[in-house]
Amino acid sequence: MVFEDVLPVGASAASMGAAAALAIWVGKQHSGTDKMMSISSAVRTGAMAFLKREFKIVIPAAIALAIIISFASGVSNGVAFAVGAALSGLAGLIALRITVKSAVRSAEATHKGLGHAFATAFRGGATVGLSVPAMALIAITVLYFVFHDPLMMAGVGIGASLIALFIRAGGGIFTKAADLGADLVGKVEAGIPEDDPRNPATIADNVGDNVGDAAGMGSDVYESYIVTLLAAMLLGALVVPDTLKAIGGDKLTSMSLSVIGITVNPLVLYPILIGASGLIASIVGAMTVTPRKITDPMKPLDIAFVVSAAVAIVLNFIFTTAFLGFTPLAYSLFGATVLGTLLVPVIQKITDYYTNYKYKPVREIADSTKWGYASNTLTGIVSGMRSTGPFMISIVIVLGASYGIMYGITQSPVMGIYGTAMAATAMLSLAGIVLCIDAFGPISDNAGGIVEMTGMGEENRAITDKIDAVGNTTKAITKGFAIASAGLAALAMIQAFQHEATKIFPAKVFLYSLSDVGLIIGLLVGGLLPFFVTSQLISGVSSAASKMVDEIRRQFKEKPGILKGTELPDYAKCVDIATGASLRELWKPALVTVASPIVTGVLLGPTAVAGVLMGAVVSGLFLAYHLANSGGAWDNAKKLIEMQGKKKTESHAVAVVGDLIGDPYKDTAGPALNTVIKLLNTVAIVFVPAFVAILALGK
Repeated sequence: MVFEDVLPVGASAASMGAAAALAIWVGKQHSGTDKMMSISSAVRTGAMAFLKREFKIVIPAAIALAIIISFASGVSNGVAFAVGAALSGLAGLIALRITVKSAVRSAEATHKGLGHAFATAFRGGATVGLSVPAMALIAITVLYFVFHDPLMMAGVGIGASLIALFIRAGGGIFTKAADLGADLVGKVEAGIPEDDPRNPATIADNVGDNVGDAAGMGSDVYESYIVTLLAAMLLGALVVPDTLKAIGGDKLTSMSLSVIGITVNPLVLYPILIGASGLIASIVGAMTVTPRKITDPMKPLDIAFVVSAAVAIVLNFIFTTAFLGFTPLAYSLFGATVLGTLLVPVIQKITDYYTNYKYKPVREIADSTKWGYASNTLTGIVSGMRSTGPFMISIVIVLGASYGIMYGITQSPVMGIYGTAMAATAMLSLAGIVLCIDAFGPISDNAGGIVEMTGMGEENRAITDKIDAVGNTTKAITKGFAIASAGLAALAMIQAFQHEATKIFPAKVFLYSLSDVGLIIGLLVGGLLPFFVTSQLISGVSSAASKMVDEIRRQFKEKPGILKGTELPDYAKCVDIATGASLRELWKPALVTVASPIVTGVLLGPTAVAGVLMGAVVSGLFLAYHLANSGGAWDNAKKLIEMQGKKKTESHAVAVVGDLIGDPYKDTAGPALNTVIKLLNTVAIVFVPAFVAILALGK
C-alpha cells in the first residue's frame, strides 16, 4: 500500500522545497546599506552566541537523559529521544537564521512601500513555517517505519519538549530582560526609543526577539506537532481489532504496508495522513501572499489562513475516504478533523479580539492609562482573565463533539478519545501556515529596530510600525493556537497513559477515582506546577532585567557621550548579561517539570501521575492563555497610544509600564506553559513501564 507510505514523505519534501524557494527569493532582495548589514550581523552573532552557550548546557543533560530513558523504557525510546531533541534544536536554529536574514531585507523593502516590506517579512517567516512542521512529520513517519510501535518511539516527544522548553524559556528570559532594560532606562528614564542606537540594550533586545520569538516558537511548534501526532498514534494503537471490524469491516483489521511488509492498525497511520494534508494546505495558503499593494497587512494573512483551512478540509476528506473507504468510521473521523480545523480560526478570532487595538478590550486598556498605573494594570489583568471564557467554551465544544461523533458509532470510550486526538491533530496539521504568520512577527519587529537605528526616516518607520502591530497580534494568535493544541494533545496523552499502564499490568485495575488519595495528591501537585513555573520564569526575567538596568545606567553615567551621540554603547556587554542570566534562571523550572511525574510515579504509582497530568492541564491551559492575552493587549495598547501621537505623555509612560508587566507574561511564562504541559505528558508516557514495574514489585 503505497498511498500512506509515500504521501507524508512527499508532502514533507514538497514543503521543504517550497521553503527553500522562498528562502532564495528573500535572499535575492536588497540587503540595504553597510550600516544595516552591520547591525544585522551584530544581532546574528549575539543570537548564535546565546544558542551556543545554551547547547553547551543542554547537550550533556540530553545525553544523560537519553541513557536513562534507554534503561527505563528501551533503547528505541532513547534513540527517539535523541532524534526529537536534535530536530527541535535544528528547528530553533533554522528559525533564528532565517528571521535575522529576512529582517534587514524587510527594513530595506520599506523604500518600496508597505506591500513589499510586508511580503518580505512574511516570506521570511514562511520559510520557517513550511520547514519546521515538515521536519516533525518526517521524523514521526521514519521513526514509525523503523520501530512499528508508537510506545517504542514516545521518547521523541520528550526530546522535542525538553529542547523546546530550554529554548522557549531561556529565550523568553533573554528577550524580556533586554526589552525591560531598554524600555525602563531608555524610554522611561532617558526619553529615547528602545531601538535608538544610543540605547545600550537595543542589540540585545533585537537578539532577544530572534531567540525568544523566532527560535523559541520554531521549537515550540515543532514540539506541539510531534506530541499531538504521537498522542493520536498511541490511542490508535489501543483500539482492538474487534472494534475496527465492527465499524469498518475486514478491510480495517488487516491493512499492511507494502514497503516494509508489516500488518498495522490503520488508526495509527491515519494521523500521519492528516498531518500531510495540513502541510500541503499550508503551502497553498503561504503562496497567496505576494508583494502587492496593500493597506491592511492583516487581510492577506487572513486570506492565507482561510485558503489553507479550506484546502485542508477538502484534502482531509479525500485522504480519509481513500484510506478508510466510504465507511461510517471514515465519515466520523472526517467530522472530527473538520472540528479541529475550524477551532483554529475560532481561537484566532478570540485572540484577535482581546489583543488587537481595533477592538474594545485593548482600547479600554489604552483609555485606562488616563487614571494611572494601577488602573492600566488591573484593566489588562481583567481583560486577560475574561478572554479565557470564550477560549474554554470553544475547546469544550470541540472536545465534546469530537468525542461524541466517535463514541456514537462505536460505543467505545477509547474511540471517543481518539476522536478528540484527531481533532487536535487536524488543528496542528495547520501549524505550517500558523507558523508562517507567527514568524513574520519577530522579523517585522527587528526590521523596525533596524529602521530606527539607521535613521531611515519617519515614513519607513511608519511602515514597520504598522506591520509590527499586526505581528504582535499574530504572535498572540500563535500562542493561543499552541496553548489550545497543548490542552487537546495532553488530554489524549493522559488517556493513552492510563490505558498503557493497564495494558502493561493487567492484574491491577486502575480506577482513577476521586476516592483514591494518590489521584487527589497528583491533582494538587499538577495544579500547582504551572503557577510554580510561572513564578520562577517571571522572577528570572525580573532578576535578569535588574542586572540589565544597572548596566545601562552604568554606561550612561560613565560615558555621557552615548546620549550625545559622540560615543558608542557597549552592546556586547548587554548581550552577555542577558545570555548569562537566562541560562542561570531556567534550570529550576526545567528540572521540576521533568522530575515531577517521575517522582510522583515512583512514590505513588501511575494513578497519582494521571492526577499530576490532569491538574497541570486544567490550571496550565487557562493560566497560559490569560498570560498571553494580557501581555499582548498591554503591548498593543501602548502601540495604539503611540499611533495616536501621544508619545512622551503621561498616558504613554503608564502604557509603557503596562507593556513592561506584560512582556514576561506573553513572551516568557505564557508560551512556556504549553511546553510544560506537553513535557509532563511525554515524560509520563515514556516512564510508565518503570512506574508499573515498581508497583508490581511492591505487590
